[in-house]
Amino acid sequence: MSTRYERTGRAHGRTGNGQRSYGRSGGYGEYYIDGSAVRKIDVRREIDEAPLKRTSAVVRRNREKAVHMNIGYVLFLAAGLCAASVILIGYIRLQAENTVMLENIAKKESTLNSMKMENDEEYSRIISSVDLEYIKDVAINQLGMRYAEEGQIVEVETQGDDYVRQHQKMP
Repeated sequence: MSTRYERTGRAHGRTGNGQRSYGRSGGYGEYYIDGSAVRKIDVRREIDEAPLKRTSAVVRRNREKAVHMNIGYVLFLAAGLCAASVILIGYIRLQAENTVMLENIAKKESTLNSMKMENDEEYSRIISSVDLEYIKDVAINQLGMRYAEEGQIVEVETQGDDYVRQHQKMP
């Protein structure tokens, strides 16, 4: 047999499950049960008998302050809500404008790419239509042009620019 101690509000005698309980002197309402059967717990009674916690004075004062708000505090909260609303609406508007601009940029990039492709295709068509041998033949035979000779080529030092300006006669 086992011996258990439990909190009950009964005096010694029979418990709800037929076991005998014996009072204990000097306890806090604790009794022990001598037996092997487990007693059935009434949860509703246990919840109702649960001791209530006492709230501190600080907690009670904070609760009272939370219930009673003065007009200044309410106006301050309303002003803060309005300011936050204006800021958020402005932010959403800027995000919408940003989205529209990004869409426009994407459209213009697409247009630019298609124009570059058309330009490259046209350039390739023009280059393929030019016959360089015919141009060389016309230049030499009909126009009297000739290749440059050794004394006709003059090299000039540049200062890093793309072109050279001639301010006087070359030697």
